[in-house]
Amino acid sequence: MELQRQPDSEKLTLNMGFVDLGKIDLLVRDGFYANRSDFIRTAIRNQLTVQAQDVERAVSRNTFDMGLRDFSRAELEHHLAHQEKLSIRVVGLARIAADVSPELAAATIDSITVLGALQASAAVKSALAGKMKSS
Repeated sequence: MELQRQPDSEKLTLNMGFVDLGKIDLLVRDGFYANRSDFIRTAIRNQLTVQAQDVERAVSRNTFDMGLRDFSRAELEHHLAHQEKLSIRVVGLARIAADVSPELAAATIDSITVLGALQASAAVKSALAGKMKSS
C-alpha cells in the first residue's frame, strides 16, 4: 500500500491593489525578498508575531488544540469503546487517518471545528459534513 505524502502548507489566493503590488515588486527587485510569495509569507509571520498574545488568548478561551493534531483509528476506536464523543477543535492542521472509516468517524466525532485545514478521506469528510462548525 502506497502512502500519499500530504502537503505541509496550503495555497492561498489574494487580490491586491496595483500600487501595493508595485511596492512589493520594488522590494523584490532590490533584493529584500526572493519573490512576492517570500514577502507575503514574511509579512504574515510578522503580523502573527505582533498578535501572538491575542492568538494565545483566543486558543485558550476556545480550548483549541494548536498545530498538528492527528486522529488515529485506534484513538477513535478507544473513544467508541468507552462511548465517548469527541468535540474536535483545532487551529492548524487536523488529520484523520486514512484507515478511519466514515462510520467510525461519524460514531465518535460529535462536532469538528478546524481553523486551518482538515485532511481526511473524501468519505470521512462527507460523513462529518453536518458536524463541521465554522468557528
